[in-house]
Amino acid sequence: MRILQVNKFYYRRGGDCIVAQQTERLLARHGHEVAVFSMSYPLNDPSPWSGYFAPEVDFAAGRLQAMRRIMGRGDVVPQFQRLLNDFNPQVVHLHNIHSYISPIVAKLAHDYGCRVVWTMHDYKLMCPAYTCMRGEVHCQACFQRKWNVMLHRCLKNSVAASAAAFAEAKKWSRDKLEQWVDAFICPSQYMAQTMRDAGFDEWKVKVLYNCVDTIHCSGQRRGDYYCYASRLTEEKGVERLLDIAARLPMPLKVAGTGPLEKVLREKYAASDHIEFLGHLDADGVAELFRNARFSVMPSLWPENNPLSVIESLCQGTPVVGTNVGGIPELIDNTNGIVVGTQALASALEHAYSRRWNHDMIAQDAQRMFATEAHYDRLMKIYNP
Repeated sequence: MRILQVNKFYYRRGGDCIVAQQTERLLARHGHEVAVFSMSYPLNDPSPWSGYFAPEVDFAAGRLQAMRRIMGRGDVVPQFQRLLNDFNPQVVHLHNIHSYISPIVAKLAHDYGCRVVWTMHDYKLMCPAYTCMRGEVHCQACFQRKWNVMLHRCLKNSVAASAAAFAEAKKWSRDKLEQWVDAFICPSQYMAQTMRDAGFDEWKVKVLYNCVDTIHCSGQRRGDYYCYASRLTEEKGVERLLDIAARLPMPLKVAGTGPLEKVLREKYAASDHIEFLGHLDADGVAELFRNARFSVMPSLWPENNPLSVIESLCQGTPVVGTNVGGIPELIDNTNGIVVGTQALASALEHAYSRRWNHDMIAQDAQRMFATEAHYDRLMKIYNP
């Protein structure tokens, strides 16, 4: 098959990018022709398809250009149409496309005659602010009335940003998207139920967990630390984790970047048992998990199907995760601890002292998240 993968960035920026690139590699290994469409960006990995990429948009410097891109106008359309004509895909697989690319590509692919599938990496189709959160409270007010995003200034507490999100949601309504998209891939049961709650056609909602292409080293000796490996953002709960970690004696290694990085590095610079590692490549993340006693996913927002949990489990490393979103679908008493956001401290101490069966955790996880099983299920969505 000829399959076109679409994601707004083409480097290891976050879970959506990792999944998109991993899907590209998985399909290529099975003999499919795979093309890529993304936005030009200095950090992108090399790609033979980069000549088709949409020009970079800087939201801080060019608001008018950015708003045109959000609404599906301008240079993204001819670039994507040129790739459709030259590559002639049978399937177009969308990932994270809002803002920097825009859902106009779903319409263009549908009109071209492709089967269009879309992996839901966040809640953007239901919640204009992505997270289904208002402050630290879970919120579904926009499921029925999108203007709530402006009423509550959900995006950066900004009237302008929230108005832009409202305009985007109205432009790319559920009715339109359901016409253009043949299947919405949900990486968790929680995401699938959220889409149904928001009124999406249940027959188009398909559940397919993310997968990890990784190798666990049996019998690996564990280091004297636990770890966090994800974006440094407010909704991830990393600030609360560090506040707790600063009062505990166990060493914590923090991998990742994000808008909170500078503030957190400065705040905890004096702590001799919190170490910031910055951005790690795939091998670095795997090694971090492989040597850790356990990892932590302290999210406040309803995580969908966090790759950091899956990657940790596939390395035989148990996870302490909060009881939100799709996290409880991945963790049970044999491979970690699920807790409320207020009970994190005691869970960290318990996980650190507990004796875990690391090989069993890895074997169970690799059966559940194996790439080959994922491929077979993906093909049934591509070609039902």
